[in-house]
Amino acid sequence: MDHCHTSDLISLEQAREKLLVQTVPLTCRETLNLTESAGRITATDIISPINVPSFDNSAMDGYAIRLADLHDKQTLPVAGKALAGAPFQGAWPAGSCIRIMTGAPVPPGTDAVVMQEHTEVTETGIRFTHPVKSGQNIRTIGEDITQNSVVLPKGTQLSTAQLPLLASLGIATVDVVRKLKVALFSTGDELQAIGKPLQAGQIYDTNRFAIRLMLEKLGCEIIDLGVIRDDPNTLRQTFIDADKHADLVISSGGVSVGEADYTKQVLDEVGKISFWKLAIKPGKPFAFGQLEHAWFCGLPGNPVSAVLTFYQLVQPLIAHLSGFTAWQPPMRLTAKTTTPLKKSPGRLDFQRGMASLNAQGELAVQTTGHQGSHIFSSYSLGNCFIVLERERGHVAIGETVQIEFFNHLLKNQ
Repeated sequence: MDHCHTSDLISLEQAREKLLVQTVPLTCRETLNLTESAGRITATDIISPINVPSFDNSAMDGYAIRLADLHDKQTLPVAGKALAGAPFQGAWPAGSCIRIMTGAPVPPGTDAVVMQEHTEVTETGIRFTHPVKSGQNIRTIGEDITQNSVVLPKGTQLSTAQLPLLASLGIATVDVVRKLKVALFSTGDELQAIGKPLQAGQIYDTNRFAIRLMLEKLGCEIIDLGVIRDDPNTLRQTFIDADKHADLVISSGGVSVGEADYTKQVLDEVGKISFWKLAIKPGKPFAFGQLEHAWFCGLPGNPVSAVLTFYQLVQPLIAHLSGFTAWQPPMRLTAKTTTPLKKSPGRLDFQRGMASLNAQGELAVQTTGHQGSHIFSSYSLGNCFIVLERERGHVAIGETVQIEFFNHLLKNQ
């Protein structure tokens, strides 16, 4: 059985740790306009050149007052207006108030802004109907961001939440880490290009297509080397050539123990393998190590296994190499099963599932069906991984399991 042959396998957590400890993030940077920077990683701390707000201003439509002018039941005449972009000008007479709009600079000497809902307009001026506190409804200079403070730390991914913030500070360009260069190829005489008719014994090259799509979502510069046939000399030269141009080389297939599986053999010759057997299912054969210049990841040939190992291991590796500091392992949630799950002890199992809220508002999950490593439709049908512990066996209906919802790499929507 499977659990009788797993003593030499390393855990997913150990594999991730080796990936991140042994690799070094890129240091090369480039300067881009904000409009070109979406999805990129900051190469330095970004410092605010200004205070935000840059002046004291009103948080409400209402009236600017000086507390010394305010007495019980007294009304104050309006001495002028302060609008956003058109501040009050001139002297502010004692015993009066200023009509002020949201965002307008508060006149010098203002102690508070009283919202108009807390006032009454009378023939003699404005009556204030609620107690007034010093500083109320005034946005003070630098209250949001102070000049010379760190707005975004190094290693931040720039998106809709960050780029408009930089624009509001007048920052037009940003230093970002250059894109990670990833060389990608598949191995196998049985592989046929997508769109061409299959010959006897052939299958379509699904893995390279799926991996390329995920690399694009991760913002990598892709060097697509196509399909490499099962010839050790050709494979060796492919690794040597890829090493000259890429930061990371990803191959698919050839890391198992079959007679025509040459990838591991060649990697032993032209590089240094750190590990290549994982205690996970699917995806036991996964090679990681270093060539002369680039890092490499050898993914399994089975489509489901290739995508899973990319998702769980290559994804955090790419984040690390790209300088992204906020990557975290997928969050695991608890759910109850509504279908039985088959499992043999020995490896951490990532089955594809469909999770939703049941009538009681609890997370429930069911299998997508057959979990073979060739059943790629399980990704299309599912929205999560059902994560079954290494030594766990079969799971009955109603048992509690851990799930990981797919992130943007695998989401159907």
